[in-house]
Amino acid sequence: MNWQDHIVSDNQVLLRKPTIKGTRISVELALELFSAGWTEKQILESYPTVTAESLRAVFVYLKEFIKDPFCKFIL
Repeated sequence: MNWQDHIVSDNQVLLRKPTIKGTRISVELALELFSAGWTEKQILESYPTVTAESLRAVFVYLKEFIKDPFCKFIL
């Protein structure tokens, strides 16, 4: 999966935090929801503009960041 198809950063949206494309849902929020015990189903029901594929892209993005944290993922 190419996370760049799903994760974007825009100066006009959430102070350039990485977000799920087409939404104001940040990668950070998605991870917070999962860490709080939300299921994928709960997130998808609560945020209908988010897709299952875009949620998987959050984890691919995170994995790539962990592999090279100094890259800063210029989007």
